[in-house]
Amino acid sequence: MNEILNYLKECGTFYLATTEGDQPRVRPFGAVCEFEERLYITTNNQKKVFDQMKKNPKIEISAMNKGTWIRLEAEAVWDDRREARAAMMADNEAALSRMYSVDDGIFAVLYLKNATATIFSFTSEPKVVTF
Repeated sequence: MNEILNYLKECGTFYLATTEGDQPRVRPFGAVCEFEERLYITTNNQKKVFDQMKKNPKIEISAMNKGTWIRLEAEAVWDDRREARAAMMADNEAALSRMYSVDDGIFAVLYLKNATATIFSFTSEPKVVTF
């Protein structure tokens, strides 16, 4: 999991796909962290993406880094604990503190479960990591 966390952090921006009805929805994300040996992402609980993940937790993340790309399939699970939000804020304060505070009521974090990440390259076999 740490390899995938570091990969996403190095990318800076990654793209998260959800579904809305029968339509895929993709948008850029940038904050990730590790908390209690789980990979977490964050969003605003007032956004459609949050509702989409609650309705259908199956998501996919994609990003590119240094001639490789990643495809990460997982289920997003909302974690409403203050400790989880605090961990995300501590790890991404420069990016998140302008938009959120730990106790603002809109800062939401979700961890990824049943995750399979595949790192692809044109020059080597795909590498698969599950967590």
